[in-house]
Amino acid sequence: MKVKVSLRVNGKLYSREVEPRKLLVHFLRDDLKLKGTHIGCDTSNCGACTVLLDGRAVKSCTLFAVQANGHEVTTIEGISVNGQPHPLQDAFRKCFALQCGYCTPGMIMAAYYLLSMNPKPTEDEIRRALSGNLCMCTGYVKIIEAVRMASEIVSKGKR
Repeated sequence: MKVKVSLRVNGKLYSREVEPRKLLVHFLRDDLKLKGTHIGCDTSNCGACTVLLDGRAVKSCTLFAVQANGHEVTTIEGISVNGQPHPLQDAFRKCFALQCGYCTPGMIMAAYYLLSMNPKPTEDEIRRALSGNLCMCTGYVKIIEAVRMASEIVSKGKR
């Protein structure tokens, strides 16, 4: 048995029939071909699958696609504007805040949510906001630097 879902993803409305047990992360990756949202652990520990649901950071491996019915989802693909990377995306590149890059989309989306709520966070606030996202490569120093760099741009209202 399939269930019809309609949701807005990165500003575009999608309607599909899905199995009721299909996870949102699989819906995004498999049905919509948005491969930026990664599948890391399927237990909500790593945060690689972080997206925004109605503007709030959520781990898409913990939600069924049917739970997103009627809602707005923003993925890493949806935060650039007119082909220009979001300041977070640019800061991650400039600060070398990634190695393998697997956790990067989830880190950026968690940081994006933080900056939407608090454009000028302290280091402790950044650490707390990213505490649900794991990186096995970088040690977080460069990631925190990148979020601070982006916050300087975002807090000035440039994005």
